[in-house]
Amino acid sequence: MNVTKFSIVMMVRRGKLTALPAVSATAIVATSLSLSCTPVVAQQQSQVQLDEIIVEGTRPSQVPAPFAGGQVATGARIGALGNTDIAKTPFSVTSYTEQFIRDRQARTASEALALDPSVRATQGTGAPFDSLYIRGFPINEGTSGEIAFDGVYGVAPSFRVFSDYAERIEVLKGPSAAISGVSPNGGIGGVVNIVPKRAEGDLTRFTLNYGSNARGGGQLDVSRRFGVNREWGVRAITSLNDGRTAVDHQKEQSGVGALAIDYQGERFRAWAYVLAQSDRFNAPARPFFMRAGVPVPKAADGRRNVTQPWEYSDVDDRGGLLKLEYDVTDAITVFGNAGASHSNVERFFASAPMITSVLGTTSTSPQFYGMGIDRHTFEGGIRAKFETGFIRHNLTVQASRYHEETKREFGAVGGTYISNIYNPVRVPEIAALRVGRQAPLSDSTLTSLSAADTLSAFDERVLLTLGVRRQNIQARNYVSNVGTLASSYDKSATTPFVGLVIRPWEHVSFYGNYIEGLSRGDVAPVTATNAGEILAPYVARQIEAGVKLDYNGFGASLAAFQITRPVGELSPAGRFAETGEQRVRGLELQAFGQISSQWRVLGGVTLLNGELTRTAAIANIGNTPIGVPRIQLNLGAEWDLPWIAGLTLNAAIIHTGKQYVDAANTQALPDWTRLDLGLRYATELNGRKTTFRANVVNVTDTKYWAGAASFGTFTQGAPRTYLLSMSMDL
Repeated sequence: MNVTKFSIVMMVRRGKLTALPAVSATAIVATSLSLSCTPVVAQQQSQVQLDEIIVEGTRPSQVPAPFAGGQVATGARIGALGNTDIAKTPFSVTSYTEQFIRDRQARTASEALALDPSVRATQGTGAPFDSLYIRGFPINEGTSGEIAFDGVYGVAPSFRVFSDYAERIEVLKGPSAAISGVSPNGGIGGVVNIVPKRAEGDLTRFTLNYGSNARGGGQLDVSRRFGVNREWGVRAITSLNDGRTAVDHQKEQSGVGALAIDYQGERFRAWAYVLAQSDRFNAPARPFFMRAGVPVPKAADGRRNVTQPWEYSDVDDRGGLLKLEYDVTDAITVFGNAGASHSNVERFFASAPMITSVLGTTSTSPQFYGMGIDRHTFEGGIRAKFETGFIRHNLTVQASRYHEETKREFGAVGGTYISNIYNPVRVPEIAALRVGRQAPLSDSTLTSLSAADTLSAFDERVLLTLGVRRQNIQARNYVSNVGTLASSYDKSATTPFVGLVIRPWEHVSFYGNYIEGLSRGDVAPVTATNAGEILAPYVARQIEAGVKLDYNGFGASLAAFQITRPVGELSPAGRFAETGEQRVRGLELQAFGQISSQWRVLGGVTLLNGELTRTAAIANIGNTPIGVPRIQLNLGAEWDLPWIAGLTLNAAIIHTGKQYVDAANTQALPDWTRLDLGLRYATELNGRKTTFRANVVNVTDTKYWAGAASFGTFTQGAPRTYLLSMSMDL
């Protein structure tokens, strides 16, 4: 942790203790608060002066402080606006802390967001990708890259983001391209941002973990600060997990290596991050398609896996980010970011097995997918603080450029096998038919110039945020496996945003916003006749109003919103095009923090009213969009057991309403409810802080369909899964 070293001269006068400020402001790093003093020297009978006292205490962290209870943070990154107190931002945002992530034993960003009432995962347990719905709209589907890393796109892994290197996982809800930049692949519902771990103090933590059926691993997390003033920091994280998962005949091996180096000078600051991640599956779980006209069968046991042991997914990700800041004056800061990543993918599986009967019969046609994804991103800008009369300004001007190139090898179907979701069968291996090379599939360049100003008055009782972003999207699509140009476009738009916060009382904030966002159009799915084609950009619009409460360690928020955006859909002839529009209206309630010294809560409820307001099929107008339930409920609580110090029980109930998997609303997934339980014990072993954790996901082993994706696929829910871990600070 960064600390400031200072000395204080203590004076005793007439029985009162006073402190005279003094001394140095030398920035150093320390792991604990230390206090040293020399013997008292009497000067007068009425006045006693102590010698110099050295105090080493923490100075503000590089991330917002945790809220009471430690599960969420008091602030989060709001795009170009930077870190902002949640009570003072006109947007709905939640930042989940490392402590919460470790206590949940969440391995990925998707698992870490399990208690957010606005978020639903649409991938199943044992899937080689993260896929989410936020406020009824999908993000991170298909060729993803929509999860930001320290506020920057193009650095985080493409398909699954592990929690090993996450200090915070933030969710900014609603269209946010105007403040966060264009979403690389069309996400509208919100932005997930990974705040990476940095060296804030000296730490050596070793963790061992185990998950059913026989999957074990470990993590080493080391942090140090160096230099005369401890201005240099290094944090290194490495982990390895391997073994059989809770899904039948499935094995997974994953490895992570992350390095963060930073320099904290008086005016100049720099951060450098390097990330490497590998994720390998045998028999990866796949989503399902439903044959038209066939009712969705009852969900099978989540352990059942129709994917064969010889089907696989191998993904390797590499990424890096450099961030620089320089204070020209106390009120003006210039900054610049440069990042890049590369993903290499080799897979041999069916994009989605087809369920052909209500009895659960499936037809699966494995194909080889080879893919290379290269991303580069550059940002630069200036932040300035100034006053005009009684109004304070916090102005940010920023330019950004994001470039992505995708190459793909798409093999032909070598054969088809028949199975059943209730009684999967083993079949002989089908040979993978390969083209032998990767050809260009698509490339895009997203550029933008933005300006945002937060005006505050009356001691920040009134805050008005105004902003505008000029965005341009250039994209080209190539013929699969050939690489010749098939289509291209170059589109621009100017999108505004405005937000207002009024804080009539210290603990209550009323807010509202209007925001527009330009996003890259959807990519046609493999089932379309124009598979892989990128549609023209979409413009989404959101109106939101709400209230936030922060009182005595308890926090809550209530928001009402409406989001509209164009959508791509398959025509009866099988072509994917922008012929629809989706509108989602919602009411979102969230609660968090401490309700007593022993009880903490986290959760909420989101009520959604989704409607297809425009579609190619006239009969579908007014129907509920795919994957949008009426209700999403999350109730989480922790209780420190009073009779054993350090022992904590936690529980969570997660409920999702009925979802449709087709635009005609003839095929539906039933509503479902899941119970998770956990226990942790914090103690000391030989003077070293040690925490034991035990969690059970889906305690009652409920059989359910977890969720539907925008393409009409849906996934199995998690089986009962046991998670154990022990972490020790060495």
